[in-house]
Amino acid sequence: MNDAHLHLLVNHFPIIGTVFGLGILISGILLKNNSVKNTAYILFIVAAIFTALSMATGEGAEELVEDMPSVGKQIIHEHEEIAEKFAIIMYVTGFLGLLALYTSLKNHKLAKTFLYVTLAFAIFATVFAKSVGTTGGEIRHTETRVEFIPSANPE
Repeated sequence: MNDAHLHLLVNHFPIIGTVFGLGILISGILLKNNSVKNTAYILFIVAAIFTALSMATGEGAEELVEDMPSVGKQIIHEHEEIAEKFAIIMYVTGFLGLLALYTSLKNHKLAKTFLYVTLAFAIFATVFAKSVGTTGGEIRHTETRVEFIPSANPE
């Protein structure tokens, strides 16, 4: 198993975990259910951990595919730049999730503050998740690139 394989194994969870976490957090707010909100906080923490794993395997994956036909260094560089920004946002979101979980479990007066700050970062992270996922997918899925021109299908 090489870094490209490892990267493909771990890189989806930061995106999916954040999107699901956001939906679960909003549900918890609407339902006024602390257990549901705590589940979302845990998802953000786990997504941040998987973000670190994705970043750790990304460089090795880049080395393996950058010289392949139809990949190119520019498209990988674009993905890498967005992924670095996304990682910072995810680390903050994960840390806020940890603080929100702690204050929620302790019924601390700051629990509501951390809830809404975590919600704001989760929304921000979800927006970035779309960009990092799109640019990552474009590396090997040339059909998703803007400049893709389908070849004529003779029938």
